[in-house]
Order: sequence, then structure tokens, then C-alpha cells
Amino acid sequence: MTYLVGVTLLWAFSFSLIGVYLAGQVDSYFAVLTRIVLATLVFLPFLKWRNVRPALAAKLMTVGALQLGIMYVFYYKSFLLLSVPEVLIFTIFTPVYVTLIYDLLNKRFSPGFLLAAVGAVVGAAIIRYDNLSEDYLLGFLVVQGANLCFAMGQVGYKVIMEQERADLPQHTVFGLFYMGALVVGVISFLIWGGNKYPTTSTQWGVLLWLGAVASGAGYFLWNKGATLVNAGTLAVMNNALIPAGLVVNLLIWNRAADMPRLLIGSGVMFVALYIAERYFRNRALPAAS
Repeated sequence: MTYLVGVTLLWAFSFSLIGVYLAGQVDSYFAVLTRIVLATLVFLPFLKWRNVRPALAAKLMTVGALQLGIMYVFYYKSFLLLSVPEVLIFTIFTPVYVTLIYDLLNKRFSPGFLLAAVGAVVGAAIIRYDNLSEDYLLGFLVVQGANLCFAMGQVGYKVIMEQERADLPQHTVFGLFYMGALVVGVISFLIWGGNKYPTTSTQWGVLLWLGAVASGAGYFLWNKGATLVNAGTLAVMNNALIPAGLVVNLLIWNRAADMPRLLIGSGVMFVALYIAERYFRNRALPAAS
């Protein structure tokens, strides 16, 4: 739990840094590629090839391509369509995806989680129900793409590590995670990249922080933390970032927001997730006893 809490505090600033200093000012594909390159450089020195079987390498690269590479492509695009608070609120779906994917891997179905997902959709509509612009709806879907990739990645990594030997030092193989993401980053930039590069030291500094620290250290610590908790705790911790990120955005950058509607819509979605968490606990009790 300590790893997950620490990364939550670290990532709380990332949303606002991207929304304030990079979105619309720096090409999103360049920003994605830069972050992944920096994160890869952080972990390459730790990579021990003797600990890597071909099958393990392929799995870790696939997880990295999903959770970091493809997720970032969706994630950065969302800031061009939505405000920072909206991006934060719409990440509330991730815990539901985590539990549903975990159910899928265990070949079972939990209708309570589906009900929670519907409730989350209702909450999202409340936030902007009177002004559902084309950008808003598209942005909502783009964030869901990011949420799904992030959920599949962390659940996939958790399952992979559960199948590996217990004494495997995770930091000695995690470089492959970033190498998988790097493949996506390079291809995306070559196909869709533009020519809007950082022009100020602040923008370069933000990219350096996001790449080396938020991505480099953050994703390793988050995924390592995911292997140390159960799926229910992992799902719930995915939502801790939302209030933390909103506080940072509203207090430090003082971004305007329709607070009553934001709070009501967020409340509906949190109730939906509370239902999902209670369903998870109730279902787990018979097996635990």
C-alpha cells in the first residue's frame, strides 16, 4: 500500500503540469516519446538479461506497450478536448475496468461491477449534461481508452509477477516494460507527430520531471505495489488520484470549474464505485471464510 500511496501523491501534479504547460503547446506525440525515452534511460542500467526468458520479455514489453505507450497516446489527446478536472473525473472508470479484467482472467462475471459502470456514466453526464459538445463526448471516449490501457497493463503485470519466481528482482527486468512502450512511442511519433516542440526551459523541465520521475520511478513503484495488494485494494487505489489531482489543480492553478455540478456528478460516480467495492467484499467473504 505504501508504494501506491506514494505514487498517488507523485502523480497528483502530473495532470495539471500537462494541462497547464504542455497541452496545446507541445506536440502530444513528441511529449509521449520524450517521457518514454527518459523513463527507459532510467531503468536500462538495471536491466539484467540473465533474469529474462524470451516469454517473460515478450509479456513485459506487451504490458508496457499497453499501460504506458498506447495509454499515453490517448491520455495526452484527452487534454486537447477536456479540462484538467474533467480528465481527472473520467479516470474514475479505471477501478471498474481493473476488477472486470481481473474477473475475465478468472473466467467469471460480476454484474455488480457492470451496474457500477452504468452509474459512473450517469455521473459523467451530470457534469456537463446541458452542453455535451462534440469535443466533450470524444474526450470522454478518449479518456476511456486511456483507462482501459492502464487497467489492462497493471492487471497484466500483477498476473505476470504472480506467475514468476518469488525472488525475481523486479527492477532488473522492468526496463523491458519501458522498451515495449518505446516501440509504441516511436511509431506514433513517426506517423502522427507534428512540429510543435518545447520552446521554454519550463516546458523542457516539465518533460524531464514527467519522464524521469513521474514515469520512470512512478510506473515501477505503482506496478510493484500492485503485486503486493489484492485486486480490490488495487482497484480502490486507482481512484485516490482523482481527489488529489483535483485539489492540486484547483488550489495551485486556480482553474475555474462549475463546482456544484462537478461535486454532484463526482458524487454519483463515487457512489457507483462504492457499490462496486461493497459487491467485491461481499463476494469475497464466502471464499475467505
